Amino acid sequence: MSAVAERNVHRDPAWLGRVFWFCAGLALLWPLLVATEFRPWVMWTPESREATGRFLAAFVPPALGAEFLLMVARETWRTVAIATAGISLGLLIAVPATLMSTRVLSVSALSGRMALVPAVLRQSLRLLLVMLRSIPELVWALVFVRVVGLGPTAGVLAIALTYGGMLGKVYADILESGETPATRALLLNGSGRLQAFAYGLLPQNAGELTSYTVYRWECAIRSSVVLGFVGAGGLGQQLDSSTKMFAGGEVATMLMVFVLLVTLADKVSAWLRKVLA
Repeated sequence: MSAVAERNVHRDPAWLGRVFWFCAGLALLWPLLVATEFRPWVMWTPESREATGRFLAAFVPPALGAEFLLMVARETWRTVAIATAGISLGLLIAVPATLMSTRVLSVSALSGRMALVPAVLRQSLRLLLVMLRSIPELVWALVFVRVVGLGPTAGVLAIALTYGGMLGKVYADILESGETPATRALLLNGSGRLQAFAYGLLPQNAGELTSYTVYRWECAIRSSVVLGFVGAGGLGQQLDSSTKMFAGGEVATMLMVFVLLVTLADKVSAWLRKVLA
C-alpha cells in the first residue's frame, strides 16, 4: 500500500466537521465571555493570591468546641427538617399535578385526541408548574420572610413551591417517556387513573422516580443552607453569622457538615436504587 493510500485509510472522515463545529462553538462562546467580563487570570495576581491565602488560612483549625458543635448539630437537624418538610409539601403539589397532567393517564386521549376540557386542564397545570419552578426558592423565601417572619417556616414554604413545580414537571416527563402499553390496556378495560398509574406506570418507573426525588432532597438541603442567608433559619443562617464575623474555623466546620449531609443523601439514593432494582 502506498503512503498516500495509507494516510487515506487512517484519516478520520468527520474531522473537517468536528473542526468546523469546534471553531463555531468558540466563535459563539467568545462574545459571552466578553459580556460577562470573564478574566480568570486575575486570580493569579499577587493581590488575589495574598487575599486567597489569608481567607483559607482562617479556616485552620476548624472550630471544635463542645458548645459550638452542639449548636451545629441542632442547626443541622433543623436544616434537614426544613429540606424534608419542604420536599414533602412539594410532593403534595407535584403528585396530583402529575397524575392530572400526564397524557398517558388521560382516558379521553385513548381515542387519539384529548377532549377539550381535559386538554385545557392539562395545559393549565403544566403552566402552573412552569410558574412555580421559574421563580427561584430564594425569591420565594424573601417573600415569605416578609409574610411569616424570620425562621424555618419561610424556608419550608419556599422549597415546597419551587420543588413542587420541578418534581411535577420531571415526574410527568418520566412517566410519558416510559413504556405505556400496559397502562393503555388497563384504561381501555375500565381501570381508573390511579389503578393504571399504580399497576402500569409506577412499577417500571419507580427506580427513576425515587432516584430523582432523593436527588431533589439533596438539592433541597443545599437550598435550605442558601435560604438561611435571607433569614429562613437552619445552618445557613449560622454560616452567614460566622462569615460576617470572619470566624473561619466555624465556617470550615459547617462546610464539612454540608459535605457529610450531601454524602449521606448520595448513599441513601444509591441504597434506594438498589432496593428498587
